[in-house]
Order: sequence, then C-alpha cells, then structure tokens
Amino acid sequence: MTSGRPDAVLVAAARRGSDAAFTALVVRHQQGLRGFLRRLCRDPDVADDLAQDAFLAAWTSLASLKDPARFRSWLYGLAWRQAASRFRTDDRRRAREWAYTAETADLPGLSPEDRIALDRAMSDLPPDQRAAIALCLSGGFSHSEAAEALGIPVGTVKSHVTRGRAKLLEALGGQP
Repeated sequence: MTSGRPDAVLVAAARRGSDAAFTALVVRHQQGLRGFLRRLCRDPDVADDLAQDAFLAAWTSLASLKDPARFRSWLYGLAWRQAASRFRTDDRRRAREWAYTAETADLPGLSPEDRIALDRAMSDLPPDQRAAIALCLSGGFSHSEAAEALGIPVGTVKSHVTRGRAKLLEALGGQP
C-alpha cells in the first residue's frame, strides 16, 4: 500500500518507474491542487485542465525535483507557472481581440449589425481568400506584398481578393 507513505518515498518509487507511486501522489494532492487553481482561475474547467497539465509536467520532469520531500510545493509551483502562462496568453488574446474590435469600429459607415455580418462572412471564406482579404483590404498590403507573405502568385492573390470582396459585399447586401 502506497497511500500512507511519505511523499519522498513515493517520489523515489515513481522515479524508478512505479506508476502506483505516482498515482498515490496524484490522489493525495489533486483535491488541494484543484482547489488552489479554482480559486486562481474562477473557472473550474480551466482549473481542472491546468491541474492535469501540472501532474503531467510533474511526471515528465520528476527527475528535476531536487528535494523529494518538497513534492507538494514543487507541484504547486508547476501549476502556478502554468496558470500564469495561461493568464498571459489569455491577456494577449483579449488585447488582440480588443485591437481588432477597435480597428473594425473605425470602419466608417459600418453599423454593429454590419460588422457582425462582415465577421461572419469573413469566417465563411476559404482560408486562402480570408488571408488575402485580411492582408490587402484590412492590412494595407499591396497584392505583391500579400503574394510574398502567403507564398502564392500575385494573380492568385488578385483573384482571391476579387472573389472574397464579392462574397463580403453580398453578405452585407451590396452589389459586387
């Protein structure tokens, strides 16, 4: 039975390849770790994902643990670093979304409903047309710059822009 043994003994056994020993560590620490992460994240699904990631990271880097008796604090440190990374990623995503929203809000004469229709129509375009439209119409790229960035011929970019523009105008109720 491994559950009553100290963390250091379980870590040593897990380092030697004992799945049962690592399972005992997971069982022992999962509730506390999930609680910690749920308080941090305020989203139980994200917290549970981070806890799983932390246990996976612990399993794969168990050899780097200097003091096996400090497994718990090491595990929580792994979880904290993963959560902080997730928060930074989420912050960057929100900043990009805000910048995109601010950029599209500057489009003159475009109502909120038209913006929604435009976004929906853009998402319906094939990826290559969407990329050409985004670069040439939104990003200020010339056709040749977009062709270089996308690695496709200039003529293909022009046709993607023409077809994509027609689909977007149609989605907004305009004539191509």
